[in-house]
Amino acid sequence: MNRLLDGYRRFRAETWSSARAHYEALTLGQNPATMVIACSDSRVDPQTVFGAAPGELFVVRNIAAQVPPYAPDGGCHGTSAALEYGVRVLKVRRIVVLGHALCGGVRGIVEGVPPEASDFVGPWVGMAHSILECIPVGLSGEATLTWGEEAAVRLSLANLMTFPWIAGPVASGELELAGFRFGIHDGVLSELRGAAFVPVS
Repeated sequence: MNRLLDGYRRFRAETWSSARAHYEALTLGQNPATMVIACSDSRVDPQTVFGAAPGELFVVRNIAAQVPPYAPDGGCHGTSAALEYGVRVLKVRRIVVLGHALCGGVRGIVEGVPPEASDFVGPWVGMAHSILECIPVGLSGEATLTWGEEAAVRLSLANLMTFPWIAGPVASGELELAGFRFGIHDGVLSELRGAAFVPVS
């Protein structure tokens, strides 16, 4: 706890004074242009990766940056609720799915989750088990996990299109979807372009 409070004190001493006007402007409301679906992994912070300031990104984080299919069944759907708010209330203009290397959630999809994570993590990553049917022949080890990380981003993008109030604006050009994968070991961000992930230059 002391580390957290020390961080807050540094924020007040080093950041707040120069950023105060920006934060005060944000009290009038938020108007982010971009929504990011990211993994909960502590090593991959969307605001850091994209060099964004407070107020620029509307972010929802979960295990493996997954988007479930559209299912308005009365259940508790955290990611879907954030999508509804971001798209229908905040009117974001783009949705970014940000996957990453060394993703424990994707490892859970490919290899199975630890027994102690079976109550909620198991069913959550189970939504993406369909990607296992498409693993290329000959892949093994870390190559399989890298492929899985990219496939999970593709699946989330496909599931976004099952939401009618996302598919419609995408078709009309009012809303843009994009997929990325961040390499923790090298700091390289790759963008999904067509069928491949291409490093951003």
